[in-house]
Amino acid sequence: MASSKIGFIGLGNMGGPMAANLVKAGHEVRGFDLSQASLDSARADGVTIASSAAEAVKEADAVVTMLPAGAHVLKVWSELASLVPDGTLLIDSSTIDVDSARKAHDIAAARKLAAVDAPVSGGVGGAKAGTLTFMVGGTGEAFARAEPLLNVMGKRVVHCGTAGAGQAAKICNNMILGISMVGVCEAFALGEKLGLSQQALYDVASTSSGQCWSLTSYCPVPGPVPTSPANNDYKPGFAAALMLKDLKLAQAAANAVGANTPLGAEAAQLYSLFDGLGHGIEDFSAIIRLLRGKH
Repeated sequence: MASSKIGFIGLGNMGGPMAANLVKAGHEVRGFDLSQASLDSARADGVTIASSAAEAVKEADAVVTMLPAGAHVLKVWSELASLVPDGTLLIDSSTIDVDSARKAHDIAAARKLAAVDAPVSGGVGGAKAGTLTFMVGGTGEAFARAEPLLNVMGKRVVHCGTAGAGQAAKICNNMILGISMVGVCEAFALGEKLGLSQQALYDVASTSSGQCWSLTSYCPVPGPVPTSPANNDYKPGFAAALMLKDLKLAQAAANAVGANTPLGAEAAQLYSLFDGLGHGIEDFSAIIRLLRGKH
């Protein structure tokens, strides 16, 4: 694809590598973040550092935001919507609530700007490797414009529907992930009490009906899957605090539409307890420590 001028707001653990991959693909990326460390890292990766968000989006063909919460996205989009050139494409890859995502689309529509909500799955490793999955909400026209840029930063881009559909898919997916990780951790904790070796349980479950991503890609005990965080003292690929954030978003959405999600609610409670005990910075698979009774 042709080179584009891209403004990138939010150059943290996920945004920084994503911006770097856009630079590698030949795009001119001007970025901004409130963290000096993030700015320094992005600069080293070839991102042109702006002195403000407004400067970052000046003359941009597209703007990507990767921010902590819906309130941040709405604030930034409200400020930037009147600053960007007509026809600019706005891409939000933050994980936020569906209502805020739809409000962000409204902000863009009021200025006749194209917009997509495009949260990601794949963690920091996926961001660095350019193998993220993007779940995208927006019009077909906006998706067609965003897809080439998203393909630079990921390996799979799925158009999930209209405004907010990307966020809906993300929180549903991560609710499945949180629930399944708790189930895998419970099984290993039980197996240990029964005298079953971790490798034996893995060998059976990974090739039987218990098989799931939380087991075969992110096994919560060291050994069976050498690349899982359990082999690195649970240094996070995806922190427990971030899993809690997503589970809370799922519960808020469920409450808003009257959906019954008892397992999602229980997973949220367990991760809330784990985070409250000071383990939020550990990988979310470290919740096996809580289930073992070791706090």
